[in-house]
Amino acid sequence: MPPAEPPPPADAARTPPGRPDEPARRGLGRSFTNVFTANISSSLADGIARVAAPLLAARLTDDPLLIAGIAAVAMLPWLFFAIPSGVLLDRIDRRHAMSIANGTRTLLAVTLLTLFATGTLTIWWLYAVIFAYGALETLYDGAIRAVVPAIVRRADLPRANSRIEAGELVVQNFLAVPVTSALFAVAVVIPLGIGALSYAVAGVLAFFLPAAAAGAHRSHRARRRRSDDAPTAAADLTSSDDAGTPVLPSVRATFAHQLTDGFRFIMSHPMLRPLWFLSILIALFFSAAIATDVLFVLDRLDVPEQWFGVFMLSGAVGGIVGAVVVSPLKVRFGAGPVMAAANFVGPVALVVMGFFPTIPVAVVCFAVSFGSTSVWNVLVMSLRQAAIPGHLLGRVHGTWRTLLWGTMPLGSLLGGLLARIDLTTPLLVAGGLTVVVAAAGYRFLHGLPNPEDVAEHALPTR
Repeated sequence: MPPAEPPPPADAARTPPGRPDEPARRGLGRSFTNVFTANISSSLADGIARVAAPLLAARLTDDPLLIAGIAAVAMLPWLFFAIPSGVLLDRIDRRHAMSIANGTRTLLAVTLLTLFATGTLTIWWLYAVIFAYGALETLYDGAIRAVVPAIVRRADLPRANSRIEAGELVVQNFLAVPVTSALFAVAVVIPLGIGALSYAVAGVLAFFLPAAAAGAHRSHRARRRRSDDAPTAAADLTSSDDAGTPVLPSVRATFAHQLTDGFRFIMSHPMLRPLWFLSILIALFFSAAIATDVLFVLDRLDVPEQWFGVFMLSGAVGGIVGAVVVSPLKVRFGAGPVMAAANFVGPVALVVMGFFPTIPVAVVCFAVSFGSTSVWNVLVMSLRQAAIPGHLLGRVHGTWRTLLWGTMPLGSLLGGLLARIDLTTPLLVAGGLTVVVAAAGYRFLHGLPNPEDVAEHALPTR
């Protein structure tokens, strides 16, 4: 196992916004390259699974309800397993969690391939495999997000997360979708086999991560050796003082009690608590605004069905551009102002698209909206990683996503009801509500610190 990379110099993570800094010119290291490559391989397999699942379902049944159920079954595990997976990630070696999750998904992919090849695959078997995929994804996705702050410096978190975000967008939208669709028409076993191999590669790469990526079960020993400027220094600051000195919630011993630790930490944190509530409202209304975008594109914009995928690539292109420019924007203006602007511009683009439902306007607005979302995702993830203690990363991320992603189906239902009035109504009404929430939270977001400054300005207090 390669050794952990040395901590940065004392001033490496303390560069003020608006000035070119050393971390922006330095590489992210071999450990991050390992994580990035593993995530690319796993994202390819995830993209293949997302495309292949509904195509397989269409071969197994003509019932539209059963086919639509594939998407619901894929998201359902996040409501049940995100928090338990987070607790588990804070109790075991996170490298092992990544290997176990993708090793098991390899076996599931092989099982799916075998069932199809032998003619024994049914829609119910497909549901079971997709649900299991989703449950394991909560473990793997949480591990990836928890490992990154352990192997890169706080000042480099936006750059690292932007590369991960861009890699996922490129692989899943520009590689997995067309390749899977083309190979599926030739032989179903080919994309399923590629997916199984991709999961296996990602699982093997996890074994070569350094000891720093292990996580909580090594934190007590590592805490004594780490300097204040190590990548996870913010994660290990522990002090308690009833007079208002920064403190961290205690770590409870039992699994059942640890299920609430993430919630307790978020609610005790002066930065994460309002950021969580704001994110939930944005997710609720934004998902309502785009819930019926397929009908808007096909029926209102009159885009031919065969061109729908190509049309939606405008959003993917915008997302990639957002992931590329987010780190330079953060260096130039600071994380808070960039987050505030992105959170406002994205929903405004949806409202504009509702007022002017034409193809050129829609292409630009989709790109701007998804690009803003990409910028927001990178920076909010970086702030969370910098603010959450290393021994609580799994639990807090799990709690955050359980409620955040749990509101999205409700938003989709709201968008469907609004679309019964007119296909532009979700964009105008839900998009408008998103703009209102973004405007209300603009001042708070504008004042957020850079990730490298979180340890000094945003620790929780009693």
